[in-house]
Amino acid sequence: MSKDFDKWNNKKKEIDKEKPHFYREKDIRWCSLGINIGFEQDGTSKTHSRPVLIIRGFSLHVCLVVPLTTSKKKNPYHFSIGIVEGQEAFVILSQIRLIDTKRLQDRLLILEKDKFEQIKKAIRNLIQ
Repeated sequence: MSKDFDKWNNKKKEIDKEKPHFYREKDIRWCSLGINIGFEQDGTSKTHSRPVLIIRGFSLHVCLVVPLTTSKKKNPYHFSIGIVEGQEAFVILSQIRLIDTKRLQDRLLILEKDKFEQIKKAIRNLIQ
């Protein structure tokens, strides 16, 4: 299936005109991830968005996020975070990325501290 990069590029131009969005670490937010290359995690639906967990804030303008999925896989890069919008959700640790906060949309929930610390530890283990 062919990806419509031109359509996404037009949407990116709209997003770029927005103001940065305020956020907090541990937020699970909808995020306009867009249409990406190869196996990079895409956003879904017409808006090319998917939920992400905000791992770390660096400024008003950029933060580190991990995309979420409902696909259950047995590998060290998928980590269960519980129920999000009525479905079991997993962070995809191998897809961690820096984003501009203009991409952020509605907050879905705030992840509990213990689960968040487990995910941060899994990320540290991933890069060591």
